[in-house]
Amino acid sequence: MADNKDGRDKQADDERRRQRKRDIVAELERGDETEPPLEPEALDGLEPELETLTFPATGADVVDAVGDRPLGPATIADFLPETDTETFEDPEAVQLRLQRPTIAGAMKRVIEANATVSNDRLPDSQREAYERTFRELRDIDAVDEDEAIGTVADWAVEQIDEKGKTPGSRAVRRQAAKVCRANGYEVRNDEWLGV
Repeated sequence: MADNKDGRDKQADDERRRQRKRDIVAELERGDETEPPLEPEALDGLEPELETLTFPATGADVVDAVGDRPLGPATIADFLPETDTETFEDPEAVQLRLQRPTIAGAMKRVIEANATVSNDRLPDSQREAYERTFRELRDIDAVDEDEAIGTVADWAVEQIDEKGKTPGSRAVRRQAAKVCRANGYEVRNDEWLGV
């Protein structure tokens, strides 16, 4: 390549293109990661305690066994639903849930509220939609870190109390979009919250 303005411009363009590709690959590798996971030492010693349980175990069983164990400024019981409708297949599933405490706490509230009106487990697709909505809220810089997640969780619990059923995933996404817009964040139609 010639060492002239055109050659240098082409090299700079090529480098920018390569950097964009690297950024895209890094983003795809991170997947849906939003809230930084807890440091591994935060869950040190939990697995042996969990192995005393028979799995699959209910959320109530897990909370009875390890609920009083500290996890940051709170305890494990603050992040796991204490119901018989919520089950964990193995100790790893419990630890995975605890990796994102803000989202786990919001899901705990929704699942426990759902258990007051239904003996059924929250369907997996609905649970995944709620979790993804909370992750999306966590990603939005313009919305205070945990405030939006708490606001949407409060709304869902109120809906459960008032209507006797858990709001659908689309309704939760719509409410999350309203919260975002109220905080000055634009939600586009091609985004998860843009329903």
